[in-house]
Amino acid sequence: MNQTELNELLDFAVNIAREAGEITLKHFRRLRDVERKADKSFVTIADREAESFLRRAILEKFPCDGIHGEEEGEQSGSSNRNWIIDPIDGTYTFVHGVPLYGVMLGLEMIGEPVLGVVNMPALGEMVYAARSLGCFFNGELASVSSVDTLEEALLLSTDFGTCASYGFGETAARLQEKAHSRRTWGDCYGHLLVATGRAEIMLDPVMNVWDCAALLPIVEEAGGTFTDWRGTRTIRGGNAISTNGALFEKVMEEVTRNSF
Repeated sequence: MNQTELNELLDFAVNIAREAGEITLKHFRRLRDVERKADKSFVTIADREAESFLRRAILEKFPCDGIHGEEEGEQSGSSNRNWIIDPIDGTYTFVHGVPLYGVMLGLEMIGEPVLGVVNMPALGEMVYAARSLGCFFNGELASVSSVDTLEEALLLSTDFGTCASYGFGETAARLQEKAHSRRTWGDCYGHLLVATGRAEIMLDPVMNVWDCAALLPIVEEAGGTFTDWRGTRTIRGGNAISTNGALFEKVMEEVTRNSF
């Protein structure tokens, strides 16, 4: 695929992610009923409506493409493209009326993540990227920070306590001790803060593919790294760490002191 075609796909993805964000805003801070899935996580009418819209929009434009969404599962296609949808990343946040949730849309081609869009509709922030086209924050080129010591770094996680629940407690504790500051500006927003130079490290001890698909191209095109906790570049590692690149080796030194 040439860059013109990829740019057209990126424009399409940005547009439908923006529309899906508008759907979520109709329900934001107006929810009446909230359900829980089998894993006890929240799901709302906003999740379902946003994903249904994204699926319809994709299939109307690209009927041969595959789709994998958090709420409606996988639908195979006959092309070499697979769209991966998280209609609301941070549903817990959304349910509690906090604006740090995002609409996420990623695209794989022959297994390679090539495009990502994250719309933070309640914040008015849109971050998006495609392979070799760069990363953009509300239309302006974005890049990671140049901080190269942990002592200067802002470290993020959705919940540092959850790191311990998944066997990464010692690593998270050591990084918290060494970092300049730590905050729980979490879910997809933490990774976006790394990609846009507003933080240096984001830790996520548990992730699904729909949580990761949009983020890998975004963070990499901004000059950072997006890997699992083993340091492997993947969207299917079950967990994730974003760094500004300059701190990747230092972070991994701390991670590998834990045995997997």
